[in-house]
Amino acid sequence: MGISSYKPATFCRSPTLTPRRCVMLRSPSLVLPVSLFGFLFLLTATSCHAQVERAGGNATATQLTATSSDDWPCFRGPSHMGTSPSEDIPTSWSATENLLWKTSLPGSGASSPITFGDHIYLTSYTGFLVPGQSGGSQEDLKRHVLALDRASGQIVWQKEIPAKLPEEDNIRDHGFAANTCAADEQGVIAFLGKSGVFAFDHEGNPQWQADVGSKTHGWGTASSPLLYDDLVIINASIENESLVALDRQTGKPRWQAGGIREAWNTPIIVTAESGRKEVVVARHGDVMAFDPATGDPLWTCKTDISWYMVPTGVAADGVVYFLGGRSGTAALAVKAGGSGDVTQTHRLWTSKAGTNVPSPILHEGHLYYIDYNGSIAYCTEAKSGEVVYQQRLNRFDQVYASPVMAAGKIVYLARNGEALVIEAKPQYEEISRNTLKDGTRFDASPAIDGNRLLIRSGDTLYCVGNR
Repeated sequence: MGISSYKPATFCRSPTLTPRRCVMLRSPSLVLPVSLFGFLFLLTATSCHAQVERAGGNATATQLTATSSDDWPCFRGPSHMGTSPSEDIPTSWSATENLLWKTSLPGSGASSPITFGDHIYLTSYTGFLVPGQSGGSQEDLKRHVLALDRASGQIVWQKEIPAKLPEEDNIRDHGFAANTCAADEQGVIAFLGKSGVFAFDHEGNPQWQADVGSKTHGWGTASSPLLYDDLVIINASIENESLVALDRQTGKPRWQAGGIREAWNTPIIVTAESGRKEVVVARHGDVMAFDPATGDPLWTCKTDISWYMVPTGVAADGVVYFLGGRSGTAALAVKAGGSGDVTQTHRLWTSKAGTNVPSPILHEGHLYYIDYNGSIAYCTEAKSGEVVYQQRLNRFDQVYASPVMAAGKIVYLARNGEALVIEAKPQYEEISRNTLKDGTRFDASPAIDGNRLLIRSGDTLYCVGNR
């Protein structure tokens, strides 16, 4: 399927850009030759210069200063916790207000946009079980790794990757492109479940491909790559019940830790009081920590959560916090730095106030999160787990996206495209509700791009910013 069959980007208004830093591209000496791996002949590189429609009006253009601090290079951004140092983000938008541009994407997807240098990266899928289209067939299933121009939203290049079969005959809700990419100076990493992990440079040239397992699940795969030192760490719970570390340069396995069951969350790096680095992931029943350099197990802690674990953890001051589950115990805090089973010694608190899908925001000693049914917004004290407020929301849809925060404001995004903006403080204060409903599901988490927000629906990427 060629790019000419896709709808062009609709450019609502061109932002004025200050000069950007150059993206460091990978040295040719480090790029693996195409002949070294067979998957490359299946990849279709497409370069696209989408048509641009400029809206009229006298509003001053939004400025985007792209420095390294503006990059949102992975799931939940540079902090890995959904927060940005940006001092100005939009609080009001719609299809006719503060919409800078929108770009139609091939097929559908639930992966979140990320930014690095001049590019926005995300994934989608076509050919099979695309919402709004006929069923298709597994043989036609392809994933698309997309690079968009960060200023205009135009698709710069894409790679079409045929699925490794067989896949699931049905995926509930999320489809076949839910894993968010991760990027650094060398390029971008895409994890596509049993089809593998793929590395490209920023110009779209393939670097390597690695397999991390062959299993599938009716809920699909969703965990995103974690880049740490010279490693790519993958939660391959669905594919082979393991945490897998790959060499960033070659994609070759460096270590593997087993026993990671029913875990859809993305691993995080936690620093214990001693300064020790730990890679932490939550599985059904436990939080687990490993040495990120070797994969050696460090500690485990019982969660008392009787469900699978989806929300990604957050951490500060040597303490890690996890949410999860639909009933019973649904949140806990664990002090890092222990050894063995630390349930009795390092588990600080548990709570029944939690959520099943979206991850929390940790800000100034408080946790902020929303019930996945969209019915209650929570603020709890991080030190004790005590609920500070639980605000019942009126007519807010289900929430799968994780919130983002900047400039003292938290953005919750519902599956129907409605967004709730609140103050990030321990007294509930609603600022606004905004919508970009387009008939598809908004399951991806927003990304903060300087003073703009990138919001992805099933088939469209929107860029909103104050005019």
